[in-house]
Amino acid sequence: MADEILEDRPGPGLHRITLNQPGRRNPLSSTMMGRLCDALDAVREDAAVRCVILAAAGPAFSAGHDLKELAGHRGDRERTRALFDRCASLMERILHLPQPVVAQVQGIASAAGCQLVATCDLAVAADTARFVTPGVDIGLFCSTPMVAVSRNLPRKRVMEMLLTGEALDAPTAVELGLVNRCVAPADLEAETLALAGRIAAKPASTVRIGKQAFYRQVELPTHEAYAYTAGVMALNMLEEDAGEGIAAFLEKRDPAWRRGD
Repeated sequence: MADEILEDRPGPGLHRITLNQPGRRNPLSSTMMGRLCDALDAVREDAAVRCVILAAAGPAFSAGHDLKELAGHRGDRERTRALFDRCASLMERILHLPQPVVAQVQGIASAAGCQLVATCDLAVAADTARFVTPGVDIGLFCSTPMVAVSRNLPRKRVMEMLLTGEALDAPTAVELGLVNRCVAPADLEAETLALAGRIAAKPASTVRIGKQAFYRQVELPTHEAYAYTAGVMALNMLEEDAGEGIAAFLEKRDPAWRRGD
């Protein structure tokens, strides 16, 4: 069996992780999720990595959880719970990773696969991709996928997806905010690399601070969010890159950001 994931460095500051079980539609098995967690943990400690791309091999992005594995656990509540806890741990690793994560979605993203896309900070999709939470069709409501999806889409559209199992096409996913942009399949890799490259060119310390602050403030009441982010900006001002960026702007020159490698 081929490795569950592949890793490469497709450009300066970029690290790409590719789901690599195309013949099985890249299911999020316990093994696959473990490999992804390990890869993200390694990236977290690598200062040379400024942005992560999460891609997939084959026609499907991910079919979600491995139903054969789930069926084998049926009747064992503890083993089933452990599997879903591992999935939650994977999603939280993406949220807490210092580097932004960009999903490159070439095909259908189903159930936990849709959850994975929704969890990434940004997403670029082929215009032929689809996004679906079809658990209701097999008697297993997509309760954990809806956590991430409901934080991206309007409530009634999420409920429609969850209750009908019908898919969103890529243009609709862009319109509703699940995906940043969709492009022709032939342009997907280049568009994703260009977006990730622009992020990688920004000061790493600033991006790290901003990503962490975004996810914390977005769940706070407005008054608390302003109090929190005022403190974040005050700390951000102490960063070397902030001093360099402001000086470069005032001096009308390009900034020389600190190198992470």
